[in-house]
Amino acid sequence: MARLNYVELPVRDLAASKAFFERAFGWALTDFGPEYAATVADTPKTPATDIGLDGSDASVAAPLAVIEVEDIEAACDAVEQAGGVVTRPIFAFPGGRRFHFREPSGNELAVWQRGDAAHG
Repeated sequence: MARLNYVELPVRDLAASKAFFERAFGWALTDFGPEYAATVADTPKTPATDIGLDGSDASVAAPLAVIEVEDIEAACDAVEQAGGVVTRPIFAFPGGRRFHFREPSGNELAVWQRGDAAHG
């Protein structure tokens, strides 16, 4: 079953945004490189839906909702067959793989599959 389980927020100042969410809500954020931090599922002090703070591209202005699936290739095919447009093909990252797409009204979302990125 596919489920929305992650929201990625573009941030201009990663350190300031990370500190804000930690102080305001008590969330624990983990650094994943110099431009990214995120809550980690199933650890104390995390929200029900994880968030990621992406400081790599300050020009992006909208949050990115991320849907978790068990079979990313099948999900990509289903998105295209349903009329979605893939805007970023499947790529690996620490923790899994994902792709981005636009649904018919123009909203961009992402789909991800857990796993060892090195083993696809």
